[in-house]
Amino acid sequence: MPDAGELELSRRDLLIGGAASAAVTAVPTAEAQTMALAPEDQPSMMRVAFEVNGRGQTLEVDTRTTLLDALREHLHLTGSKKGCDHGQCGACTVIVNGRRINSCLSLAVMHQGDAITTIEGLGTPDKLHPMQAAFVKHDGYQCGYCTPGQICSAVAVLDEIKAGVPSHVTQDLEGRPAATNLEVRERMSGNICRCGAYSNIAEAIAEVAVGRKKA
Repeated sequence: MPDAGELELSRRDLLIGGAASAAVTAVPTAEAQTMALAPEDQPSMMRVAFEVNGRGQTLEVDTRTTLLDALREHLHLTGSKKGCDHGQCGACTVIVNGRRINSCLSLAVMHQGDAITTIEGLGTPDKLHPMQAAFVKHDGYQCGYCTPGQICSAVAVLDEIKAGVPSHVTQDLEGRPAATNLEVRERMSGNICRCGAYSNIAEAIAEVAVGRKKA
């Protein structure tokens, strides 16, 4: 049976051997980190020009930059919010060429020549867009974080209905959908309000829809 000295030596050798193995294993990782910092691996940049709220904008952005980050970080239009950053909450909704999109899921460089409207472009405190005014009147917000996306989406929803674009609840696909409560709620279902102001939001949209009919 080996004595205590031999056992101690064996344990020491084991520790030394383990440390040496870890050092060898770490070499590829260190090399990979060094390679990641090499100039040829730096992010590529691209120039993109589009119109935002009626004004031409030209940006030099990392090709991985989302439209949301371009608007918020480069143009300082912080009305559009970054909520889930996965296209599930709708807080980042903006209108591009008349259609609403989740700007967190779209790359800025994909929008060369597009016309983009954010909440800042719909109206001003002195001259509110009818949808903004209706949200105020009907208390269509509480914390307000989702409100810019809700309003942009609501404006686009009424345009979709006017253009005859059907939804999942439209019964007559050959007819023109109406701005019913069911239609509005279905079309707005991608915009989450964690405060639960859905009924107020629906009332605001309904008022604007009626106003459009009378106009």
